[in-house]
Amino acid sequence: APFVIEHREALIYMLCEAAELEHGIMCQYLYAAFSLKQSTDEGLTEAEAAAARRWRQKISRVATQEMLHLSLVQNLLSAVGAAPHLSRPNFPQPASAYPAGVHLALMPFGDQALRHFMFLERPEGMDIEDADGMAAFRRAVPAMAQGDIVPRAQDFATVGHLYRSIEAGLAHLAEKFGERWLFVGPPRAQATQQYFPWPELVAVTGVASAQQAIDEILEQGEGPRGQWRDAHFGQFVAILDEYLELRAVNPAFNPVRPVVPVNVRPAERDSDVPLVSDPVTRRVMDLFNVSYEILLLMLQRFFAHTEETGPQIKALADATLALMFQAIKPLGDLVTTLPAGPEYPGRTAGPSFELFYESDYVLPHREAAWILLTERLQQAADFCEPGAPCDPAVTDGLAAVRASLNDIAQALAAHL
Repeated sequence: APFVIEHREALIYMLCEAAELEHGIMCQYLYAAFSLKQSTDEGLTEAEAAAARRWRQKISRVATQEMLHLSLVQNLLSAVGAAPHLSRPNFPQPASAYPAGVHLALMPFGDQALRHFMFLERPEGMDIEDADGMAAFRRAVPAMAQGDIVPRAQDFATVGHLYRSIEAGLAHLAEKFGERWLFVGPPRAQATQQYFPWPELVAVTGVASAQQAIDEILEQGEGPRGQWRDAHFGQFVAILDEYLELRAVNPAFNPVRPVVPVNVRPAERDSDVPLVSDPVTRRVMDLFNVSYEILLLMLQRFFAHTEETGPQIKALADATLALMFQAIKPLGDLVTTLPAGPEYPGRTAGPSFELFYESDYVLPHREAAWILLTERLQQAADFCEPGAPCDPAVTDGLAAVRASLNDIAQALAAHL
């Protein structure tokens, strides 16, 4: 049954929960994609390398669709008058962050990761076990009661259950108080196809478009009710089947770089999180995390803009896409080839997606916001130096990222 949503604050609270889940799941998928080998130079046959590249492309496409889902949730938040929500708990996430059965962690590609992804994307009513070791550590808190006014976490069995409950809450509040009362956000503060290259991007202005946005999220994730084969769930099933078939033919087949999940700095709640110690790798991971931070700041500004003109809003959208493909993607690929440190012999690092702010960090004033974004991009570009002797491929990769960051900074500076 849907959980209780009796007022706007409870709706906003659960939409923020949905945003955090989409955000965290997207990072999981990107991490798994970055961990895959890409050529025969990494010990694969031509057929095996082709399979690894195909899986990497499919998982990357799913991660891109999770970014679309995250944007749709921001549209829903904006439509009901709320601010964008792009923060989330850092990895490894505390077990209490979400209900029992929903636990997010960064894992390299493989049997365990694929089964965990299937579990997260499974259609409602499909009873499958999560991968070993991924169950939550304590039971979820009980659902809200009818008379509660303070919003808090509520239990949900699947991501689909969460969205169907939000859908029911939107319809209930619109019926209870009126559609005009509920959808008070400015239509201009919506991500649309005018700004991002997703034909499925729905501007939310009322109950019908809100339902369309939720349907889009669920149909891409778990599939239209009962039809899951082309959805994310079905794609992970197909990848796992193909992976197991190749392993059966060649038990030594290993399409994954020797990635170990490490952070750059200690986690806020868990002092036992392993840390990277190689100085060049630490620098590249920091650069990845800063580029990721700037991407989120730009999205915050996009959804919470004030006096920006149409061309300026488009410049923000273009800059987020440029950062994703010209900085975050190449840095994520690079870091999985770099050593984690002498404590991890033969192991490489991976992007840690560390956030520096536990709450949303909104830049409130237009002129100052654009100055700060441009300044941060230029700082990141200046940081694109290895800082120690290293492989020429690393130096060349960082030089390309530096050029891209400078180009993005100049594109924003043109609007100051």
